Amino acid sequence: MDKANSAPGQPESRPGHDPYGTPPYGQPGPWAPAPPVQRPQPTPPGGTHVPPMSPTPPGGTHVPQAGPPPQHGTPSGGAPRYDPWAAPAGSAAPPPSDHPAPGGPEGPRGRQGGGRLIAGAAAIALVAGLIGGGVGSYLERHGTFSDVRLPQTVTEGAPAPEGSIAGIAQTVLPGVVTLHVSGSGEAGSGTGFVLDDEGHILTNAHVVRPAGQGGAIEVTFSSGDSARAEVVGQDTGYDLAVVKVDGFSGLSPLTLGDSDAVRVGDPVVAIGAPFELAGTVTSGIISATERPITAGGAEADGSDISYVNALQTDAPINPGNSGGPLVDINGRVIGVNSAIRTADGGGGLDPGQSGSVGLGFAIPVNQAKDVAEQLINTGRATYPVIGVTLDTGYLGDGARVGSSGGGPAVVPGGPADDAGLADGDVITAVDGERVRSSDELIVRIRSYRPGDRLELTVERSGDELELAVTLGESSGE
Repeated sequence: MDKANSAPGQPESRPGHDPYGTPPYGQPGPWAPAPPVQRPQPTPPGGTHVPPMSPTPPGGTHVPQAGPPPQHGTPSGGAPRYDPWAAPAGSAAPPPSDHPAPGGPEGPRGRQGGGRLIAGAAAIALVAGLIGGGVGSYLERHGTFSDVRLPQTVTEGAPAPEGSIAGIAQTVLPGVVTLHVSGSGEAGSGTGFVLDDEGHILTNAHVVRPAGQGGAIEVTFSSGDSARAEVVGQDTGYDLAVVKVDGFSGLSPLTLGDSDAVRVGDPVVAIGAPFELAGTVTSGIISATERPITAGGAEADGSDISYVNALQTDAPINPGNSGGPLVDINGRVIGVNSAIRTADGGGGLDPGQSGSVGLGFAIPVNQAKDVAEQLINTGRATYPVIGVTLDTGYLGDGARVGSSGGGPAVVPGGPADDAGLADGDVITAVDGERVRSSDELIVRIRSYRPGDRLELTVERSGDELELAVTLGESSGE
């Protein structure tokens, strides 16, 4: 049978041929082609009227069949070509269904699912907006989008470590005061520190000197409160004075240490009001001990000269520090700042208006304590003497006994007379400590107390003698 004359859909009948076998490549097969692809109609926009679907005709009603769809690729005027995707001949399209597909857009479940999706999307958008707004506000407030912010450590207000400079200052400053003194056509300022709860304050004699007999002294405490003070007593030979404030409560007395226990190299802190800068703290070490110094000398009669066996420190001390405390690492007072070496080339010690060159001197607190107690108890201080007059013009090594005024060089019945000293003797050492001048001898003697016994090394006519002397007592101003 000729393929061209075979009925569509009928297997070819010929001997030895399998009607359901696979045809050669490019020839049509015996099976029905696949139905065309069905594309769903788009869902009409909300609010659009949709006409109802045609009802299914009653049973037995003739339904005309649609003709076969045109064959794709059929050449004009020729036999139709096989299209595997075309509907088979004589087949009818399935009738429309009255029920939409489950879950379709037209069903209730579809409408509910779409509502949930819209509500979820809105909730997510709201939460995202709130989070984004908060983050943006934080970043804007902290300058992320505008100003530069540099990192910085944050430390808590912990107390200063014990023994540190900060810790010492925190302990000592409440007991340090600034003095403003005026009178007799002069004015000046200095430092002092509180001795007890009764209002006694220790300072230098040269600080309160301008007050004279009718001057004024104003004391300013670390809190900023001020009070008037009166001089209790002073001694220019030791350059120490005690003043007192009345009716002032909440004082912070400082603890006194032991200057005899101080060693070279010990750390120290100086506190005062240099150039009226109250509460200034400087630090250094003890550079030397028992450094004999004399300070003052502005008065023609020498009544303002002080003789001190001092502690030397490199802690910066400047004008205004005078009378302030020199303290150890435990905050205990070991000295009273008194003088500095000047850099004017004169080589003198100045309690006045020169600056620090790292050579400061403080009165040892052991000596200051004795003098302060005498000034508080009696209004005056006494100091030890040996009962001789010294030749200040002697240029040799040591201190020579002698008088240029015609009086006796050795006081009759005095300590030196009792020990056997004579006019012309040269004292070269006190208790084994060498002395090189008359000023050094005075300083050494004043580092003792009246009644103390000491050994003097004396040169007489080329011989060296050791003489024991019990110190006498003399009163200051």
